[in-house]
Amino acid sequence: MHSVTKTYFVQIIQEHQGIINSICHVYYTDDEDVKDARQDIILQLWKSLPTFRGEAKISTWLYRVALNTILTKIKKDKKNALNDPLSDIHLNTGFNTDPPNDDIQQLLFLVDQLEVNDKAIMILHFEGYSHKEIAETLNLSVTNISTRMNRIKNKLKEIFSAAYHEFRSI
Repeated sequence: MHSVTKTYFVQIIQEHQGIINSICHVYYTDDEDVKDARQDIILQLWKSLPTFRGEAKISTWLYRVALNTILTKIKKDKKNALNDPLSDIHLNTGFNTDPPNDDIQQLLFLVDQLEVNDKAIMILHFEGYSHKEIAETLNLSVTNISTRMNRIKNKLKEIFSAAYHEFRSI
């Protein structure tokens, strides 16, 4: 690719590095895993750049590529873990055992308990994307996103209730 494309790519990465970092930190806690995921995402963005047609916002395209890369990586890591019982996957499955002390931390703790695809939906929702934009990003229907959002909301209530009752009984 010529230098204008490389310059454009570097600009995209610099402008949207917060998105990439956020996605990596939602799914991984270990610094090395975060770095690996970030590299995988950037590589996949580079490979996918020629397919970007400009029909969606660049951030929507970037989210789509980043989330699909992470979800594929997680599936691959889980498959490898099944084949190698000694492997150690550091998926972000809990911030810590202490109860979170503020609303944001509580919300992040709750979202962290969700399935990987539901986390992706919540990331996009928290970023302010509409159901239509989330559906486009994840290649799902708007109806599917609406249904999932209702299920996620109920699941978050269940998780909160269970965690609250468990904390209160300590």
